[in-house]
Amino acid sequence: MDHEVDKSEQEWRSELSLEQFAVLRQCGTERAFTGEYWDCHDDGTYRCAGCGTALFDSTTKFDSGTGWPSFTEPLVMDVLELLEDRSHGMVRIEVRCRTCGGHLGHVFPDGPGPRGERYCMNSAALDLERRPA
Repeated sequence: MDHEVDKSEQEWRSELSLEQFAVLRQCGTERAFTGEYWDCHDDGTYRCAGCGTALFDSTTKFDSGTGWPSFTEPLVMDVLELLEDRSHGMVRIEVRCRTCGGHLGHVFPDGPGPRGERYCMNSAALDLERRPA
């Protein structure tokens, strides 16, 4: 898929931290309970750390007990790209940012709420834009 933000590997490497590059550009996963946002309860909008696209609202964030930031739904479905992921001997649904193609995490059918989905994201793939108090 063509993405609105299209940069070379070198451009991504120069703009992202090592961990952000490993997650967003190489489909890595941070260790559970280590990311900046897994236990964050601040109010705001979670944006893609690669391109700034608004992805999730903090009102849809919940404690899934998994050690990664989890959300019941995106701000709007059109900001995400969902792909089948058969890596690591599993079948999962990978979640990518539609604007830049960055790997965000996976979505699972075991969440709360009306749709029963858990968007399990990597903190390294997100930036929280906090709302003023």
